[in-house]
Amino acid sequence: MSINIASNYKKLKAQIPKGINLLAVSKGNSSTSIRQLIELGQFHFGESKLQEALPKIGQLREFSNLTWHFIGRIQSNKVRGILKSFDVIHSVDSLLLAEKISRISLEEKKTPRIMFQVKLRDDPQKGGFLRNEILDMWPKLCELPNLQTIGLMTMSPIDLKVNERILLFRECRLLADQLKLRECSMGMSQDWMEAIQEGATWLRLGSSLFRNRIDK
Repeated sequence: MSINIASNYKKLKAQIPKGINLLAVSKGNSSTSIRQLIELGQFHFGESKLQEALPKIGQLREFSNLTWHFIGRIQSNKVRGILKSFDVIHSVDSLLLAEKISRISLEEKKTPRIMFQVKLRDDPQKGGFLRNEILDMWPKLCELPNLQTIGLMTMSPIDLKVNERILLFRECRLLADQLKLRECSMGMSQDWMEAIQEGATWLRLGSSLFRNRIDK
């Protein structure tokens, strides 16, 4: 397993252009596996469930240079715990949630880096702002205190063809540019090359790192 992780990481890093960040999606993987990537120079890790993440964060606390990213759907009652343990949140998908994160951030004296999740195609499995919604709500979102908004996050529905994914990623990049946001968190193990092509700055890669894979 350790050989596979090292090999996968080195191959991916060789293919990802400079200036594009690799977020290792470590959900479902042990702190031992994460430690192997740390030893290779990976310091950004993504988790989607608070209760699963907390033990791993604790076990790896010796590494003070790690940055933990929350990438999953956020339950309202988990906001405080997420804010206490994570540096970056990719999945803020509504004004109501943003308002709650802002309020609790103020109470906890935190200023998290956040990305707003946008839903650019119909997909009942995923949440997020529709394009017109985030444009309409943008003035309110910008006024919320104790939030450092850095970008947008999106996910491609699983059944999209390659050219359709390219168009989706392109729309996300254009929307981020319109809102004057630098970061675009888009592209996962099955579509990260298309995301790079269309302006991703963060790639969320899990199975490409932690499982046996077939190179593209």
